[in-house]
Amino acid sequence: MSAAAQRRAAPLSRARRTALGLVLPLAALIAWELSARIGEVPSYLVAPSAIFATTWEMLASGELWQHTRVSLLRALGGYAIGGACGIAMGLLAGIARPVERFYDPVVSLTYPVPKIVVLPILIAWLGAGDASKIAVITAAVFYPTFINSLYGAKGVNRLYVWSARNMGAGPLRVFAKVILPAALPQVLAGLRIGLALAFIVMVACEMQNSRSGLGHLIITAEDSLRFDLMYAAIVAIAIIGFAGDRLLLWLRRRALAGQAIGKEGAHG
Repeated sequence: MSAAAQRRAAPLSRARRTALGLVLPLAALIAWELSARIGEVPSYLVAPSAIFATTWEMLASGELWQHTRVSLLRALGGYAIGGACGIAMGLLAGIARPVERFYDPVVSLTYPVPKIVVLPILIAWLGAGDASKIAVITAAVFYPTFINSLYGAKGVNRLYVWSARNMGAGPLRVFAKVILPAALPQVLAGLRIGLALAFIVMVACEMQNSRSGLGHLIITAEDSLRFDLMYAAIVAIAIIGFAGDRLLLWLRRRALAGQAIGKEGAHG
């Protein structure tokens, strides 16, 4: 097959794969809708059409936008702080052995602890407002970004570093031109993991102690048996999480243009 024919066939192949991937979810939604209409499912499995109608009503009234905006501010605030600190400390630990020796026992000891358990302590310290929630999200995001940045910097081929030094490059130039570009794939992978954790911890915080946000909306809807409202909030979380992940993947492709991206990045 010629190169031109291959280029024409590629979009068709992608469209076919997309269509095949949608078959099972669409079939499940249709079965769910029919089962809910004839009453063969529990009351908490609200029909997808009812969920869509409730979501549309909440969008029209502005209530869903209000809760989503509050949740996004909390999640993205913690994500930005935790990601920046994790990347900076991880890269520093990857190139400076004393820094790594300092952080290694601290991270090993605290990483397995669920970050949500420190929320009561942070509430006592920072209050029940956004600050305590952002602090928990920051802690959750810090670990994957730190670990990925650390091993990204440590995994740089030392031959490249030595070659740059032999050509007269100083420490800052070696870091900017050699270490950072080589570590970038793992740094971005850590940011992708951190984004998912930011939304997970955000919802957990809002379900425990909050008067606004999508997590608060879920727990309130559950208490009042408004399962359609609960699913509407879950759909909103899924959409913003998916949009954020797609944005990160797009940024990854732009940032790594010209580099050899591994299998995970190619299929992510």
